[in-house]
Amino acid sequence: MENSLQHITLYQFKLQSEIILDLNLSYQFFGAELFSAPIILINHALTGNSNVSGENGWWKTLVGDQKIVDTTRFTVLCFNIPGNGFDGHFIHNYENFTTKDIAKIFLEGLSALKITTLYAMIGGSLGGAIGWEMLAIKKDMAERFVPIACDFKTSDWLYSQCLVQQFLLNTNEQPLEKARMHAMLCYRTPESVNLRFGNEWDETQQIRKSHDWLVFHGENLAQRFTLKSYRLMNQLLMTINADAEQLKNIKAELHLVSVDSDLFFPASEMKKCFEVLHKTKASTFYHEIKSIHGHDAFLMEYEQLNKILEKIL
Repeated sequence: MENSLQHITLYQFKLQSEIILDLNLSYQFFGAELFSAPIILINHALTGNSNVSGENGWWKTLVGDQKIVDTTRFTVLCFNIPGNGFDGHFIHNYENFTTKDIAKIFLEGLSALKITTLYAMIGGSLGGAIGWEMLAIKKDMAERFVPIACDFKTSDWLYSQCLVQQFLLNTNEQPLEKARMHAMLCYRTPESVNLRFGNEWDETQQIRKSHDWLVFHGENLAQRFTLKSYRLMNQLLMTINADAEQLKNIKAELHLVSVDSDLFFPASEMKKCFEVLHKTKASTFYHEIKSIHGHDAFLMEYEQLNKILEKIL
């Protein structure tokens, strides 16, 4: 299937804030022709986009021909969160948007494409949270849901981290770089960083190698992402609030995947969610990635994630 960027215009879309506006929703398909095979929707994370497969695909280790999300067997769809900038469109009043708004936008996109049922919906981090919101609204949208390293609500811990991000993003000098440097310490763990660098010194620059690593990630994101987009994504992380009672009515088989060392969406929170839902829904399962790398392990521990997804798909 052609995997070029495609567009849907949502006219007069009403946000939770009561604001009405026209929105551009862009997306990409990979694999089998639409309606010729089971459909898998992948929701991207904070700095991700719709390009999940192929040479530059951010999840190409998992998504592609003969891979776990096999594009010879499935039709894979990924929407861009409006305002992520991948399609050249940006959101100016980011504070008006919530994660529930994005969920409704994605559901409108599926409706426009005449997709009534998904074989599976997979989302990591923010993408998984959007998935929870989608299923809280439309309980029979997917047969399987795989939320990875995420939760259905913004915890006080997550909100606090995002509040620091917001403060850094509103500074005048290198706001995006500063926020990304802080975020990297949320996405990794002390053990991961200490093991990687071992207090090593860069003699050329006369700085610690860990210092150089943080500066690199800050500058690298600033080159490929915009401040407007980052502010929006941070805002969305602060507003995750799927209706807990509605989650009990979800028809999908649920597979919660946590990372045991996650400092951003702690495994303990995902376990609580599993324990609550499992009481009323037997087809709720809990999987855990073992890693020292924290939140980012879902983008690093491919062998473990492959084994988990292989059983589900």
